[in-house]
Amino acid sequence: MSHYHEQFLKQNPLAVLGVLRDLNKNQVPLRISWSGGQLISKILSVSPESLVMDFGSQENENLAVQRARQITITAETQGAKVEFTLPQLQSGEYQQLPAFMTALPPALWFVQRREYFRICAPLHPPYVCSAKMPDNSTLRFRLFDLSLGGMGALLEGAKPEGLKEGMRFSQIELNMGEWGIFHFDAQLISISERKVIDGKNETITTPRLSLRFLNVSPAVERQLQRIIFSLEREAREKANKVRE
Repeated sequence: MSHYHEQFLKQNPLAVLGVLRDLNKNQVPLRISWSGGQLISKILSVSPESLVMDFGSQENENLAVQRARQITITAETQGAKVEFTLPQLQSGEYQQLPAFMTALPPALWFVQRREYFRICAPLHPPYVCSAKMPDNSTLRFRLFDLSLGGMGALLEGAKPEGLKEGMRFSQIELNMGEWGIFHFDAQLISISERKVIDGKNETITTPRLSLRFLNVSPAVERQLQRIIFSLEREAREKANKVRE
């Protein structure tokens, strides 16, 4: 984690505890990574004495991480990235269910860099995406927001039965019109709902996906950064015109 500037490092025990409590309160998904694998989890309980995290969805991954050393935990929330390492994880029980138990990390990174700024995508024209499901059917959705770490998306129809948090997709196609077509490997972090009130005062509910990019090359990162800057500038110019 030495690629972060020291200004982002929190070492005060109360500061570390505060960040972890916020992650717990907001049920922010965590990515638990180790040499040879990763899984998606969340914080179940945190106190000055201990950190309790949920088991992942795959039993083999839950066993593998307990054998691992030097485990990295990452989370993204409100445009910031949280990251810390743990020497190992042990299994235990929380509310009669299996869970990971560990002491709090002595320090964590709380990164508020522009790279993690998230910009809303324009509604018109929509930027459309497609991905292959395990049964080889095509999942179609449109870009809702974008950051270097991932994207939010809205499904075109109802949530497919086989769509589950933690799934990985190979080569999602993202068509950004004038910016070109991009292909990403990504992992589905969470599934939620977006609710809006239409002109008839009726509530429209749309499934919302949160996806984390995997293995993005530096060249593609630079392209994405240019797009994010441009979309931010366009949004700011539109807002200024409205105020005028």
